[in-house]
Amino acid sequence: MAAPRLIVNADDFGFTAGVNDGILEAHQRGILTAATLLAGGAAFAHAVELARANPTLDVGCHLALVGFRSVRPPQRELPRTVRQLLWDVLRDPSWIEPELEAQVKMILRAGLQPSHLDTHKHTHLAPPVLEAVCRISERYSIPWVRRPFDLPLVAAASPVTRAVNAGLQRLGGRFDRTLAQHQCRTTDHFAGFQWTGEYGARELAALIRALPAGLTEFMCHPGRCDAELRGARTRLKESRERELAVLTSPEVRQAVAEGGVELVSYTSSMQSP
Repeated sequence: MAAPRLIVNADDFGFTAGVNDGILEAHQRGILTAATLLAGGAAFAHAVELARANPTLDVGCHLALVGFRSVRPPQRELPRTVRQLLWDVLRDPSWIEPELEAQVKMILRAGLQPSHLDTHKHTHLAPPVLEAVCRISERYSIPWVRRPFDLPLVAAASPVTRAVNAGLQRLGGRFDRTLAQHQCRTTDHFAGFQWTGEYGARELAALIRALPAGLTEFMCHPGRCDAELRGARTRLKESRERELAVLTSPEVRQAVAEGGVELVSYTSSMQSP
């Protein structure tokens, strides 16, 4: 049987300099293989500099429709919550695709060729957003799109989070059909939604040892919690330091080796089944 393959992908590259530094450390000293870049992040230029200097870090686009400013003129405030976004989409979805496209173009203009797409707060679970993401995937030859339906994790996930994940599973059929219609690639499995900011080395090591056959994406949020991050509008602050410690821990690296798991990126997976 072929060894399980694992992409360890960090969200929020470009959010703050401390987050960028943590992501790079998790790549250089730990098991992280990829990151998705926020075009509208305050530390976007710093992230681009790090990405150029570290080409082994696979870079994608972390497309944001909530919680940031638009990168399109006049750079208005985007909806602050997913609920507000959904209301805006119901009233007028026409602005969604131009905004997402502007974010991709900003990353391309920076000299980076992204290999994968995902969205802040998983907003592409909404059908109009998913359609826009898939069209952009085709238009700019960015083949991979995140399929954010978690493996059935229990440890470290709260009952409420597990219930939310169970509800999201109902969207899987339509989601998969849309990806197939646009010939978008995705991983066989996904993990991390239920664990954001809550897992330790023991939980991640156990997951790695129990990975199913095929290709799995593990979503994570490492970072350094500096003054800029402490003042930012996010609930993930000190937890980013904890995730960084887990991703660079000897226990987790040992689990990768003992489990025969192949750490890969989206780019290196292109020729794999």
